[in-house]
Amino acid sequence: MSHDPSMSDSTNINGNLVVPESTRFALVAGRFNTFVVERLIEGAVDALTRHGAKADRIVTVRVPGSWEIPVVCGRLARSKQFDGIVALGAVIRGGTPHFEYVAAEVTKGLAATMLETQVPIGFGVLTTDSIEQAIERAGTKAGNKGFDAAMAVIEMVSLGCALGTAGY
Repeated sequence: MSHDPSMSDSTNINGNLVVPESTRFALVAGRFNTFVVERLIEGAVDALTRHGAKADRIVTVRVPGSWEIPVVCGRLARSKQFDGIVALGAVIRGGTPHFEYVAAEVTKGLAATMLETQVPIGFGVLTTDSIEQAIERAGTKAGNKGFDAAMAVIEMVSLGCALGTAGY
């Protein structure tokens, strides 16, 4: 906890970007659009290990596609074996409404799982209009959204520890 004098007597509780010692992470990655998802996995692992996660405490689970990600994230979160999960996939718009259904339901499923289990889940599922946009978000022009999703999970795991220490 830190005290910010500009906030009078308020208390600020923040997470940080250092992985606590015994933290375990799971990556749940869709195999569909694998050329994009592999880059997301690389970005997520880079973020986790660069900020203190031990490689042997990171488990990667492959699922057929993004549609299957929420059910596996739910199972892993309910197992209580992981402190944080990173969901990684790529849903690329085509000529049918399939994109809208998959993108919306994956998002809802992950949000519901996170609320139900209180295990942080980083959203690294790309929802793009084109393959080019997906490639840009998997490590070229627009950064790596797998890295970004892992960073959010690191901060949320740290914040959870800080909230526990503060008695919340």
